[in-house]
Amino acid sequence: MTYAPVRDAETVPGAYAMPGLVDAHCHVGLESSGAVPDEVAEQHALAERSAGALLLRDAGSPADTRWMDEREDLPRIVRAGRHIARPRRYLRNYADEVEPDALVTAVERQAARGDGWVKLVGDWIDREVGDLTPLWPAEVAKAGIDRAHELGCRVTAHVFGEQAVSELVEVGIDGIEHGTGLDGPTIALMAERRVALVPTMIQLENFPSFAEAADAKFPAYARRIRSLYDRRVATFAAALDAGVPIYAGTDAGGYLPHGIVGREMAALGTFMSPEQALGAGSWRARAWLGRPDVLAEGAPADLVTFADDPRADLRVLSTPAAVVLRGRRVA
Repeated sequence: MTYAPVRDAETVPGAYAMPGLVDAHCHVGLESSGAVPDEVAEQHALAERSAGALLLRDAGSPADTRWMDEREDLPRIVRAGRHIARPRRYLRNYADEVEPDALVTAVERQAARGDGWVKLVGDWIDREVGDLTPLWPAEVAKAGIDRAHELGCRVTAHVFGEQAVSELVEVGIDGIEHGTGLDGPTIALMAERRVALVPTMIQLENFPSFAEAADAKFPAYARRIRSLYDRRVATFAAALDAGVPIYAGTDAGGYLPHGIVGREMAALGTFMSPEQALGAGSWRARAWLGRPDVLAEGAPADLVTFADDPRADLRVLSTPAAVVLRGRRVA
């Protein structure tokens, strides 16, 4: 970036500019059946780029996307390795599946595949119980988190329900994905410890269909999912008011398309101000991930422009006027 005149510079459209957007929870190279070929993973990255998302936190993928680091025309990816889950307690072909006595070893394995993050599956439906239950005893989760910290990694977890999120925050986790089961004491502890929350608002819109599909066979699970959905906005508003750091993540990949970060940021506007939503998907998320967060003189030229002011209408975020990556207009 420079604020001095540059001879023969290309003028890009858009009256408003901001640092490149951040999708803080996506899965490049992953679709519903598992890992996809490189050419499909490339399309995921290009869809994110076209939406203005120039920094991605890949919150678990079985695909090896390291080759993208050599491409100057693709967004930067901060990886978490594969999800770590228990056998038959998560989506098929997604996770590094281990029993609790092997969690620490799996953490070591996925720490080596990631970029300073490890992703746990914190809870999932237990078909014998008929409801959400934690995958890991609290002391086992603590051992895994402690080992990740020894290796210089932060740990985040997929969590829907109440018990697992409370236990994981208590034993020292660094991030929570979804987080619909948060209660007052857990929110307070997250705020005190600066534990990040990525609510994935668009993904949560699937909760009613999850509940409907489970009504006949798992009625307790269906009731819980509906309850979590009904109070989600109040839960996240309470977390915001308490000072929990909240970031924009779409959960794209798997079952959702890539390139919807603008919609996700607009959805955050249901419980936070436009300025807060913009920061959650741009400069604050960049700082959280250790990347340059301002369009200052000498900073990397990663930016997105808009024809209209997104502070006045967050829906503008879904239609960038231009996307500039490493000083070149790419969309």
